[in-house]
Amino acid sequence: MFETLIFYFDLLGTVIFAVTGAVSAVKLRLDMLGVVVFGCTVGVGGGILRDAIIGDTPVAALQNEVYLIACIAVSLLIFFISPLLLHHQEIITVCDAFGLGVFTAIGAAKGGQFDLGPVGIMLCGTLSAVGGGILRDVMSRKIPVVLTSDFYATASLIGGGTYILLNNTSLPVPARFCITALAVVLIRLLAVHFHIRLPKARSKFN
Repeated sequence: MFETLIFYFDLLGTVIFAVTGAVSAVKLRLDMLGVVVFGCTVGVGGGILRDAIIGDTPVAALQNEVYLIACIAVSLLIFFISPLLLHHQEIITVCDAFGLGVFTAIGAAKGGQFDLGPVGIMLCGTLSAVGGGILRDVMSRKIPVVLTSDFYATASLIGGGTYILLNNTSLPVPARFCITALAVVLIRLLAVHFHIRLPKARSKFN
């Protein structure tokens, strides 16, 4: 039952991230293929990187093609209805926070299944959540947003730490998953609302 629930949450998070990737492509005025590529990259890129690094191959996105099919379908939809979405950035932000929380929890749980240490679990959760966005920014020839602004990857890292702390309790795995995901969503939305950011480096060489 829990594995089925995880699958649906994972698929929903994939769709949400595919939407954000496709919207980014539309803002860059890419063609239809570019929109699909960006949608798939953000939707499944993080999971592919995570699975490849921990040796869980073939990666989940290729074992179950529903993930890629969903990304392609959603990206094409965004290509045609993007003018309607670009005026609702708040909705995209909330959905993106939900995807961040779900992917962080899924990645951390998978790291735990592979008996990784605390650092490995945290990195698994964070890579799952932000890996696709990093690939998108690299393809856009930009410094990844998670390294320059916004309380995004940090929220995911905190979520990974939360999962590790919960591992030391008697809570069942479903409860750990839900608490971790909700913690990341809450932290992310609070950061957006209160404009919380990490301090930037100040160079004296300018």
